[in-house]
Amino acid sequence: MLPKKNPYQPRPAKLVEVIEESPTIKTFRLIPQEEFTFEAGQFIELTVPGVGEAPFTPSSSPFEKEYLEVTVMRVGRVTSALHNLPPGVMLGIRGPFGNPYPLEKFEGKEILIVGGGVGLAPLRALFLTLVAEKEKYKKIVFCCGARTPKDLIYKESILEKWPKEYSDKVCFRVTVDQGDENWKGRVGLVTCTLENLEEEIPDVSQSIAVVCGPPIMMKFVTLKLLDEGYKPENIYLSMERNMSCGVGKCGHCMLGPYYVCKDGPVFPYSKIMNLPNIWG
Repeated sequence: MLPKKNPYQPRPAKLVEVIEESPTIKTFRLIPQEEFTFEAGQFIELTVPGVGEAPFTPSSSPFEKEYLEVTVMRVGRVTSALHNLPPGVMLGIRGPFGNPYPLEKFEGKEILIVGGGVGLAPLRALFLTLVAEKEKYKKIVFCCGARTPKDLIYKESILEKWPKEYSDKVCFRVTVDQGDENWKGRVGLVTCTLENLEEEIPDVSQSIAVVCGPPIMMKFVTLKLLDEGYKPENIYLSMERNMSCGVGKCGHCMLGPYYVCKDGPVFPYSKIMNLPNIWG
């Protein structure tokens, strides 16, 4: 029997490309030096040697075996150090940790994806998973928002590439809080993309919704979805805030009786809806 891997020991990964998504968000492409796999919704701990580590949900497709991508907003010490790194340096990865999206429950249904800001990162991994086996799902409606056009990440994919490539199964609704002279799309909060949802999803009571973004965004999107007729058990939320160790030891990510890092980070709303302060 092979010895069990130490969950606290980072495995080496080489940073090979840095992609600027917005003024504060970059995507980092890594090549793990050992075989590494994950499922959409799971997360990793990424180590910057000499600085520290932080949890991130991969944004690349789980079917991509050559590299791993994480999309990171610059908000603190570890993320600032990461944003200053050039390609070629060695980093460390631990994981994967947490539970993936329960895709077996999504099959044969219409899937609504709603994201905002850097919350699009785990949703990108989910979207790429769904379209890789799109025959399993009726339809995918991808709604996303950003503060301004320059803050919208994955612009080329969301505005051009994916709508053309997956036009037979996917509908995109994109909005920004404040447009500019070149923006021709919707202007408004991401909840405005949920108006007239019956045009794409005739029976929302049978549909699955997946939401990821800032807590305040997730709160109002969830309330809107409930008003539209979504069942609490069919709304899946990524509750990634406050995670630290990744293995349920530090207690930093407690949400009621749950460790987000072990029991989540993906939760059906029905499981946490009666807990206090779930939105932060």
